[in-house]
Amino acid sequence: MKNLRLKAARAAKDLSQQELADAVNVSRQTINAIEKGDYNPTIRLCRAICRTLDKTLDELFWEDEEVRKSIRKSVKTDRTITGQLQKEKKNDTTIRVLH
Repeated sequence: MKNLRLKAARAAKDLSQQELADAVNVSRQTINAIEKGDYNPTIRLCRAICRTLDKTLDELFWEDEEVRKSIRKSVKTDRTITGQLQKEKKNDTTIRVLH
């Protein structure tokens, strides 16, 4: 599903896709794919875009149940990855102390 609200908010700020991409540290192609509905961004990227465009998640991304499910899945994945990284970091520190 196309994200016309994102495109309109970006245009209202007079930002090109490249300028928005630079502001949130992704490629122009990523912004284009989000606007076309070909890519579901992570919650972190959604929040970065919202901050840059002075919009809320509801205003730009949470328009229907399908989008909400996708964002929830991204949040769950982000939390799982973060937890694993923290666990690995803790284990790595413990191993160094033992040597």
